[in-house]
Amino acid sequence: MVLSGIAGFLTPLAGPYAMALAIILFTVAVRLTVAPLSVAAVRGERRRNAMLPKIQELQQRYAKQPDRLRTELTTLYRESGSNPLAGCLPALAQAPFFLVMYRTFAISPPAGELWGVPLGHHLAAGLGGATIPVFGALVVLLLLLAVFFARRSRRALGPQSTGLARVMPFMSFLTVPTALVLPLAATLYLVTTTAWTALEHLVLRRPGH
Repeated sequence: MVLSGIAGFLTPLAGPYAMALAIILFTVAVRLTVAPLSVAAVRGERRRNAMLPKIQELQQRYAKQPDRLRTELTTLYRESGSNPLAGCLPALAQAPFFLVMYRTFAISPPAGELWGVPLGHHLAAGLGGATIPVFGALVVLLLLLAVFFARRSRRALGPQSTGLARVMPFMSFLTVPTALVLPLAATLYLVTTTAWTALEHLVLRRPGH
């Protein structure tokens, strides 16, 4: 297993925390692997934003002709080289890694820990020892990251957003209850990958980039 190999290499330096550090490094490696997809998604998003006036024009023109509207939108996307689903590619690419890690740590917890809490530990299994401080710190990090994403999403959507768009800024907070039911190892992965996503937002979506 890749994680075991990384942890074995880190053990002389990190001791009992080698596996936890291996999870973080593995997560970073996965995100670096799919980074080109993230860059492509951001570029596609900017192209779609530039196309928005044309899309709105087509929606008004063919409001009563849904088949014609779909055809025109498909042609528009094809001619611009933009894919409306490109923004989903980074998440889809990560999904198999997350599922494998969750199954690994839920079914066969590794011989590792984070400040005294086994990496396979769930909150439902008990709150003794350092469980509350460790999980609490990770949940607080997720909460801060959720606030970051919510603010950026609200700013991007603008004050005139309606319907589902008004709810979108709050979707980032779903990571918090998710962390409460995951084993510690999967929660550590979730925090690391969410933090990486925040870093990508700061780098790839900075003004003038």
